[in-house]
Amino acid sequence: MTLPEVDPVRFEQECSADQDVLAGLAGSGDRPEIVRSVDVSFSGDDAALDRLADEAPMLGFSVLEREEGEDGTISLFLEREQKADAESIRALTLLCLQIELLFDVEYEGWGCMAQAGAGQ
Repeated sequence: MTLPEVDPVRFEQECSADQDVLAGLAGSGDRPEIVRSVDVSFSGDDAALDRLADEAPMLGFSVLEREEGEDGTISLFLEREQKADAESIRALTLLCLQIELLFDVEYEGWGCMAQAGAGQ
């Protein structure tokens, strides 16, 4: 599967927003080198989300759930195991923006729990 080129301006905007999340994790005592479950979400129509759910394992993700918001927006939540350091999150963001283009869905963001235990 060939991944598409991402708009560099959009990528930098997302990475800038990621810095706020990483700062929040650091403020909670997070040790970013610890591998943990990181979830990402995408919204879109049923057909596009179905295609993404089917292809998720090939992209390194497992499907967590599908959820309909109060406004009728459907979101698909995926997860994978990885570190939460700036470089790893930057790579995750790039992949998610590529997924957005490939599957005609909207990347909504990522999240994870702070990890303060022993590293792996």
